[in-house]
Parts: sequence; structure tokens; C-alpha cells
Amino acid sequence: MFDRLMPKEGKYFELFNSHAVLIVQGGAALTALIDALVNNPEKAVEHADRIDEIERAADAITHDTLSQLHKSFITPFDRDEIHQLINGMDDILDIIQDVAESMALYDIQRVPADALGLAAVTAKSCVLVGSVVNLLHSMDNAPEILKHCHEIDELESEADRMLRSAMSKVFREEPDVRQVIKLKEMYELLESVTDRCKDVAGTIEAIVLENS
Repeated sequence: MFDRLMPKEGKYFELFNSHAVLIVQGGAALTALIDALVNNPEKAVEHADRIDEIERAADAITHDTLSQLHKSFITPFDRDEIHQLINGMDDILDIIQDVAESMALYDIQRVPADALGLAAVTAKSCVLVGSVVNLLHSMDNAPEILKHCHEIDELESEADRMLRSAMSKVFREEPDVRQVIKLKEMYELLESVTDRCKDVAGTIEAIVLENS
């Protein structure tokens, strides 16, 4: 009887993992969108719609996690860290959606092939975030978690370098000022995905160092 009255921990790790799956899917959908704009523009809308669908599903998980947080007395780690983690994960998909929306808003019909390289780095970052989140249920995984967090940091640095290189090329080779402005926005948003992945890695690293 007493056990039934005790507060439950809640299914936090299931929620985190479900959200992480969507982050990986979002990164893949973003790469597919960029690839379509480079090689097959008529498919771009399909991938943008898929990104919207993924982002809505992630919002629902974020809402469920925060609702659970208000109901739970016992949590797997600090409440502020749970709040920061799930919101940081949601930020990744928000930025991915921003990339897709900016392409529609600015009517970007063509992008340089260099954008595919940057999109691939963002997708790798999303995959690593998914891997790290899936390891978070046990502090026995701390060494592997910290290794992946370092790899996410390295990818963010790589994306910074690719952004600078791509923009340098655009400024040198693109004669249309309007196209320069559009591509600058797109490239910066793409790079921002890796920034948000790095933020999540930082949150997870702090959780691990505090609890392991």
C-alpha cells in the first residue's frame, strides 16, 4: 500500500531517447533537403515537410518531459539539468526547422555543392547527440559519453571552418548580392545546428561529471 503512494521517477530516459531518435532523423532530413536543393529541387518540399513533422513530434515529447518534471518527486538527476537538457535537445530541431523555413522564406532555389559538406557535419553531430543521450541512463557509460561529447565539440569546430570557407567562396564567386544574403543566412543556420549540439553535449558532460 505504502509503495503505491510513493512518488515515481517517471520515464525520463525513454523520453530523452525518443527525442534523440527525432534529432537523428531531423539531421538526416536536413541533409536530404540540402541534397535536393543541389541535385533534385522538386524533392525539396517533401523533405521540408518531413522536418516540420519531426519538429512537431519533438515538441510533444518536450512537453511530456516538462509535464513529468512537475509531477515527479524523484528525478534521475537535478531538475534544472533535466529542464536544460530537454530544452537544449528541442533547440536542435528548432534550428533545423529554421533552416528549412528560411529556404522557403528566401525562395532559395539553388545552393552550392559546398553546402552538402556542412549539412553532413550537422547530421554527424545529430547522430552523436543521439548516441550520447542513449548512454545517459547509466553513469557506467561515463568514459564513452565524455568521448562522444568531445567529438561533438570537434565537429562544431569543423563546421566553423567550413562556414568560413564556404562564405569566402560565395563572396568571391557569387555575383548576385541577393543570393549572397540568402546563402549567408542558410550557411549560418546550418552551422548553428552544430552549436546547439555542442550546447547539449556541454549539458550532458556536466551531468556526467556531477553524477559519476
